[in-house]
Amino acid sequence: MARHGGGRGWYGKVVGAALGVTVLAVGASVWTAQAQSVDAGATPKAAASATPGQDAEPVDIGIAHASDAGPRGVNITVDDGPDPTWTPQVLDLLDQYRVKATFCMTGLQAQAHPDLVKDVVAAGHRLCDHSVSHDTTMDKKSEAYQTKEILDAERMITQASGGVRPMYYRAPGGAFTPYSRKLAASRGMRPLGWNVDTKDFERPGTDAIVATVQRELPNGPTILFHDAGGDRTQTVEALRRVLPRLQEQGYDFGFPVR
Repeated sequence: MARHGGGRGWYGKVVGAALGVTVLAVGASVWTAQAQSVDAGATPKAAASATPGQDAEPVDIGIAHASDAGPRGVNITVDDGPDPTWTPQVLDLLDQYRVKATFCMTGLQAQAHPDLVKDVVAAGHRLCDHSVSHDTTMDKKSEAYQTKEILDAERMITQASGGVRPMYYRAPGGAFTPYSRKLAASRGMRPLGWNVDTKDFERPGTDAIVATVQRELPNGPTILFHDAGGDRTQTVEALRRVLPRLQEQGYDFGFPVR
């Protein structure tokens, strides 16, 4: 899996901005607690569960790629948001073509834009935990750190949605570990991979994004797009072309298996 390590400086700005909003609005934020140094030898705790008193149904720890729509199924997945500029445009296109998608949200973005999280849920799409801060080096960090990133994001997304839990966990940049997969699965979040990396984050041009989907779709049904992290005009235009084309080719849109 590609790590999309380059060009991620925007996340520092987002973290800073979101932190400022959170501190002003809430006073003591989850991010403040998360940002404190974590003792690498500490025992991970699941005290940050999104629904206290309610156990999650464990799911398979294997990284999901298949579609529940069958052999001609396609999974549209959208990462890094929600974003007030691009997420509504993506939602409008999905609604136009009657396509359901999985939105992999960071905790900070969900906390900053709860109305958009609720819009995603109201439209019938699914939520995915994409960690608190999109740290693509999570697989190099302690288990305690991984625990906080995953469970704090789970709680932040669930609170922003009004109580709807994320059904998947996608590690930033694909930085899964056996521990993170087991933890997510124990919370009812199936680890989620991808088969088609559109590289839309790099803004290679709409034609290139569309061509990548057509070329790589035989590799598997789960397609990776982004609705945050900069100008996503190319992503929106690519979806405008990809969605009807795939429908014309006889594909069905579904969700990743759980």
